[in-house]
Amino acid sequence: MSFVILSVLGVLVLLGGYLIILQRGWVRLDELCSNALSQIGVQQSSRWDGLTALADVAKGYAEHESATLSEIIGKRVPFTPSMGASEVARQEQLLASGLGRLMAVAEAYPDLKADALYQKTMEGVTTSEDKVRMSRMVYNDTVTRMNRSVRMFPGSLFAPMMGFYTRPYLEEPAGKTDMPDLSR
Repeated sequence: MSFVILSVLGVLVLLGGYLIILQRGWVRLDELCSNALSQIGVQQSSRWDGLTALADVAKGYAEHESATLSEIIGKRVPFTPSMGASEVARQEQLLASGLGRLMAVAEAYPDLKADALYQKTMEGVTTSEDKVRMSRMVYNDTVTRMNRSVRMFPGSLFAPMMGFYTRPYLEEPAGKTDMPDLSR
């Protein structure tokens, strides 16, 4: 009788230990996902700052376009840890819209494109874009690890009970994957 009780207790202790290990792993992955998303927010903030600086440089060349750019910049939502992947994607679309508008202004005003301050600021925006791209890749890689851990057996049995679920991926914005027309 005591052997059976000890055996059951042993199994329960092993199961409890296993669940603790699983939970700690999910917490670690969840924190990594949150951190990676936060890094995207930091990089987006740099891009917004660059877009604002570019708009200021362009103001002297195209006052009427400056109002449109200011409107886009005004829609910016500062990053908060509670933001999800969908809000990060929405901010990406706003940034792309603003940068696209600014590029059209630069094309219309060759003097603006030749302006040293414009060129330097544009280089900073391009660097920030590269950092956002890398941060998005890190986030999606981390989400893959989290989702795999939560969805695979035996984690799939216990993860929902402990409050861990799959996270959404950051999708590539529509049109970004299309090849540009180089025939012009």
